[in-house]
Amino acid sequence: MLWKLSLTGIKGRLKDYIVLFSGLVMASAIFYMFESMASNEAFLKSNSIISMVVFVFRFGSVLLGIITFAYILYANSFLMAMRQKDYAMFMMLGAKGRKIAQMIFIETFLVGIVATAVGSLLGIGLASGVNTLLVNQLNLQISHYAAFSPQALVVTVIFFSVLFLIAAIFNARAIAKKSILALLRETSTPAQAKQRPILLLLQTVLGICSLAIGYYMMSDLLKFQLIGIGIALVTIVLGTYLVFRSVIITILGLLKKSDGIALKRLNNFTLSQLSFRIRDYTQMLSMVAMLFALALGALTVGLGFKNQIPIMAKTAAPYDLYLNNAQAVSDEKITALKPATDVNYTLKESSDSIYFVKEEFDDANLLTSVYDNLSVDVHYTKVSGEQLATDPTQQDQLRQYLLPDQRSKEIKIVDQADFDRLSDPESSLRMIQVKDFQYNYEALHELAQENQTANSSETPDMNFTQRVFVYDTYNGIFSGFEFMGFFLGIAFLTMLASCLMFKILSGANSDIQRYAMLKKIGTRTSLLKRSIRKEIGVLFLVPGILGMIHVLFGLQMFTTLMIDPYHNLWLPFGIFIALYAVYYMVTIWLYTNIVLEPKKK
Repeated sequence: MLWKLSLTGIKGRLKDYIVLFSGLVMASAIFYMFESMASNEAFLKSNSIISMVVFVFRFGSVLLGIITFAYILYANSFLMAMRQKDYAMFMMLGAKGRKIAQMIFIETFLVGIVATAVGSLLGIGLASGVNTLLVNQLNLQISHYAAFSPQALVVTVIFFSVLFLIAAIFNARAIAKKSILALLRETSTPAQAKQRPILLLLQTVLGICSLAIGYYMMSDLLKFQLIGIGIALVTIVLGTYLVFRSVIITILGLLKKSDGIALKRLNNFTLSQLSFRIRDYTQMLSMVAMLFALALGALTVGLGFKNQIPIMAKTAAPYDLYLNNAQAVSDEKITALKPATDVNYTLKESSDSIYFVKEEFDDANLLTSVYDNLSVDVHYTKVSGEQLATDPTQQDQLRQYLLPDQRSKEIKIVDQADFDRLSDPESSLRMIQVKDFQYNYEALHELAQENQTANSSETPDMNFTQRVFVYDTYNGIFSGFEFMGFFLGIAFLTMLASCLMFKILSGANSDIQRYAMLKKIGTRTSLLKRSIRKEIGVLFLVPGILGMIHVLFGLQMFTTLMIDPYHNLWLPFGIFIALYAVYYMVTIWLYTNIVLEPKKK
């Protein structure tokens, strides 16, 4: 009978349970995906230059576990808010509290276990899909990554089983202790005590000052070092909490005092709702803002390392391709590249010297790298034939393009007439630049590999003058950062947005009467929906904006590790805003259906 009642209850609220079930499925899928990386030490060590990366991911796994636990609590409160009146009705019909508790236990644990099983299978599929997408579309070089991990699967199943077991026991005990009247009046919300203005002002000033100190520490981390990181962590966490505790409430209070704003449509009602919710959600919104910053920061830094790979390759190797003994290379392959620059330098080689024509360098200067000014806009120095003839340092720039057995020989830059009188064997060094390196990558790589095989015993990883080989080297180093950053960012954002969504939905039942009263006095449904959009919009927007501000200042910490951590910032921010907007729209739709279209009993 208990099983039948539990299944009937789930079927009766199938629409709401599908929302809860899909959220739990995604939670377990994301947890599995992360564990599949965190438990794979071979993958972490082979795709990162940081020796502590395994510890970092273990710490991240614990952090995700804490977030998941919070998520389950909010999802659980959403479930209880849906069903508590049904439980009260069962009690009124004579059902004993012990039986109701058993039914709640079955419902909670059943939904959780099924969601975990489906989520684990989905996680395996997503892990494989994400790996394929990132490797193929972003040209990452990832090794030792396996989508299916028995250890990760076992950890996921055990972790969620324990969580749902705890939640089921907690739900059963909570309902068993409540009276019928308490269950029926659970949605009544007590009035909040007014905060003293002087205390609110002090908290506002302290919150702003704390954030300012934290941002200042991050802006000059070379000076403050580890102390700066510690101070920034404490002050930013404190400042974030106080922003929601006082600054936002102060702003809402000022808006309510403005008749031009508060008395327009339902603004006064919306501002009052927000004032109450901000006080009630202080800890939740603070956690969302901080972990939003961590998630966005992980994605931004990961993509930032990827963005600087072509820049670093371009700085290290001025030419997209160079060919030794170029006279033996098919012109058709070169023409297919549609080169923007195509220069031939003729050379003759004796037993101890390499001769070049001075006039050829005067007509087409040799490009050399500038290493002391790394930036997104890479600049080169042009070296003429005269400079090469008189400056040994500049000759060394030319020497790096020679074959290994030629680099020990003396370089001599001579006039065309003197060059023509030499009887030594003649060959050609061809320097090529294309309009789009990424578009021509495959063709360039093929030609570079052919040049390497035909002319040198060196391996590509020893060649730091051929741009495609430099690109491959940096890509191999930083691809792991991008993969992990992308993975972490999306996982944390999904979990946090879900936590915020269920936190809002868990209080929706208590708002039904408020909106019903407004409808009874003639308020148009369109105004009520607009009020809902504004209210939920602020709850999503404020932690999102604050998290973005944290990231903008936090990127200062990476200025010594990256050429420009702010380069192409629109990409990670755009990804986050798009995903965040999806959760915002879903929350509005669910909340509106609950408060404006309650089910008829």
